[in-house]
Amino acid sequence: MRTIQMTLDEELIEAVDKEIKKTGTTRSAFAREALYAALRCAETKEKEQKHREGYARKPVQSGEFSSWEDEQAWAE
Repeated sequence: MRTIQMTLDEELIEAVDKEIKKTGTTRSAFAREALYAALRCAETKEKEQKHREGYARKPVQSGEFSSWEDEQAWAE
């Protein structure tokens, strides 16, 4: 691991410190988890954008999935 320096607003530091006291973790661990979560979120957004672009390039055609309608099982 590498040590880095960050500049944060005082209010953010206070909120993080309050949270880490509740969870019993450290600032570093909290920041690592937050950064991993942000990366996962960015990856999901990128995939969703590609999905939207794909459907924009090739929209669903009327009746395209009708052959699967008989396969659906609805709970009663």
